[in-house]
Amino acid sequence: MSALSPRPGILEIAPYVGGESSIPGVAKAIKLSSNESALGPSPKATAAYKHVDLGRYPDGGATELRNALGKRFGLDPERIVCGAGSDDVIHLLALAYAGPGDEVIYNQHGFLLYPIAARSVGAVPVPTPERNLTADVDAFLAAVTPRTKIVFVANPNNPTGTYIPRSGMARLRRELPPHVLLVIDAAYAEYVERNDYSPGSEFVDAGDNVAMTRTFSKIFGLAALRLGWAYCPPAMADILNRIRNPFSASAAAIAAGVAAVEDWDHVTRVLRHTHAWKAWTEEKLMTLGYQVLPTVANFLLVRFPAEPGRDVDAADAALKKHGIIARRVAKYGLPDCLRITVGRASEMRALVKALREFKANA
Repeated sequence: MSALSPRPGILEIAPYVGGESSIPGVAKAIKLSSNESALGPSPKATAAYKHVDLGRYPDGGATELRNALGKRFGLDPERIVCGAGSDDVIHLLALAYAGPGDEVIYNQHGFLLYPIAARSVGAVPVPTPERNLTADVDAFLAAVTPRTKIVFVANPNNPTGTYIPRSGMARLRRELPPHVLLVIDAAYAEYVERNDYSPGSEFVDAGDNVAMTRTFSKIFGLAALRLGWAYCPPAMADILNRIRNPFSASAAAIAAGVAAVEDWDHVTRVLRHTHAWKAWTEEKLMTLGYQVLPTVANFLLVRFPAEPGRDVDAADAALKKHGIIARRVAKYGLPDCLRITVGRASEMRALVKALREFKANA
């Protein structure tokens, strides 16, 4: 036996398991389990990736990418920090602002990475109840103690697809004590088409204790390259730059990211496709009698009855027989649901056909 032992809390971490990507015996499955872009990356991003000199180190500061993000979203590039996916940036924020004995708050059905990030630095994760599958500002505020250091809130949330409107987020920022960092994880921000929604940059600008994180894995279709970023106050950006890896974003990711941000026509095509086929799929499934929980992101949350042969286990097995992979979300506290990404037109037709047959044979 080794005399080495990890820090307290590490062995309490349940490793994160992403969406399944293959089915035994199926050559090419329809993968609707990870909320990737329905249309994939911009062809310009793919071309930029292919022209990267793999023998050279990247720009450690990702200057070109930060400038492109600043121009696209109207932000100060000096306050942007890039990383290997937004999960990398989330871990950096936990490392910088929480430690042993501190508390990290997140919502009941929030992203599983939040408690992992908390425990990785010795902090205590504190889940809070939701209201109608939506993060509750009152519950967040009620959970704050002198030991609270971070509140993580995905807005929109994954896997529920619900969101806190601008007024609620403004109150949360305003009423949190100044010693608590509010991290707004806006991974799905580009998909939201509601006039009462804010990705979070305005709340970063309104104080010193707010950070907004974003990703290239969703609407930009660059999940394989692991690229994300944070927008934060100048002092916070300085801290993150002190502790991040020297080359936290690869040259290939930076080049593809710049091209993706600049090709907004492709983003618009993805957005139009996603909303059209999400509405189509939701209508078809509801007509079949399924309970579809409304979301503002690029996925649907479908609830199944607790009846043998008709429950979520049976539905998941039936989909896999048709070569379709959805996301089980029991670990998020939703054991009777499947989260289904909006994919290509042919994939959504295949999904509806499979669930229609399942319904008829159940």
